Amino acid sequence: MDMRPWEENHTAMLSRYVRRLLTAATIAASPMHAQADEFDAKRARLADAVVAQMRETRGETGRDGLSPCVEQSMRTVPRHRFVPPDLASDAYANRPLPIGLGQTISQPFIVALMTELAQPTPDARVLEVGTGSGYQAAVLASCVAKVYSIEIVKPLGEKARTLLASLGYRNVDVRIGDGYKGWPEAAPFDAIVVTAAPDHVPQPLVDQLAPRGRMVIPVGSRHGVQELLVITKDADGRAVTRKTMAVRFVPLTRE
Repeated sequence: MDMRPWEENHTAMLSRYVRRLLTAATIAASPMHAQADEFDAKRARLADAVVAQMRETRGETGRDGLSPCVEQSMRTVPRHRFVPPDLASDAYANRPLPIGLGQTISQPFIVALMTELAQPTPDARVLEVGTGSGYQAAVLASCVAKVYSIEIVKPLGEKARTLLASLGYRNVDVRIGDGYKGWPEAAPFDAIVVTAAPDHVPQPLVDQLAPRGRMVIPVGSRHGVQELLVITKDADGRAVTRKTMAVRFVPLTRE
């Protein structure tokens, strides 16, 4: 009897089994996995709501769902740790929440969308402008090699740095400073995510974007219309801008 078909099937089954074990081991070793708690069910419902909203807005954003890494981040990053303790019970509502000092933690859908539009890859180096609570940095850090995050409000930046380290996000560096200027010594970046709205696109950030890199940034005035833009730098260094949807962010402040 010819055993080769059985051997091939057996080898394929073993290969799939090993891949599943490796995937499980990777998840178990991640900072996110350590956050299993009583909020798991709420996180799952939130992730489902975010995926549904991605489908509803695909005509504006061009994205009809989440990549596996971004969806896994939404299902595991402990958003309740990034809000004030008295708001922990509201942490998994799909809406922004105040975090003090006139700042907010963004709506989870917007965090997921901006991460998705940045097209994160495992080897990517990403600049985030506006650390805030640190939640967006945590979601990014779960999908990329390195996150450089800048926060102009010193108490927020220091708190986020401490929290991210305590949660095990070793691939995030937080700096206190003016995000408009970017982080020149760490440039170029494969992606830049800006979580506060300037009234125009900062040229230093465009300059620090790598060829074929992508910047996701809300642009507009505090009281006027803000649009979420995706700026892609082509191989020749030219910036190409695409509008996605109307948004509302706190303004990008300067030193």
